[in-house]
Amino acid sequence: MGSPVVLDTGPLVAFLNQEDALHAWTAEQLRSLQPPFLTCEAVISESYYLLSRARQGVPALMNLLQEDLIQTPFVLRDQLEAVAALMAKYHDVPMSLADACLVRMSELHDRARVFTLDADFKLYRRHSRQTIPLIFPRA
Repeated sequence: MGSPVVLDTGPLVAFLNQEDALHAWTAEQLRSLQPPFLTCEAVISESYYLLSRARQGVPALMNLLQEDLIQTPFVLRDQLEAVAALMAKYHDVPMSLADACLVRMSELHDRARVFTLDADFKLYRRHSRQTIPLIFPRA
């Protein structure tokens, strides 16, 4: 089994919205990766909102969760201190709750790669100094 993939809002929305400019690239990446994909409820909430106008977006999102292709093992309450510290450290970016949760998840799953379209992840560091392994478009 390969390294875990921590999934951000951008690629999830791009995959489920066929009209998204990065839909084909995201779908190609996901086909090459091994599910289940890990994420947090903040990402699911953002995705739900962004997919609410996409044709079949929300039902497709719910299906991925029901089929266990996407799992949400992260419990914010258990990681609140670390997440708050990350948000304080990157307040000038600013770091969203979802981003802080994903950075924390990358710390908890040391071999994980974060699949994102958000360039801020190139700035974030896990364990204070380590770059975060990313799945990110080249251009």
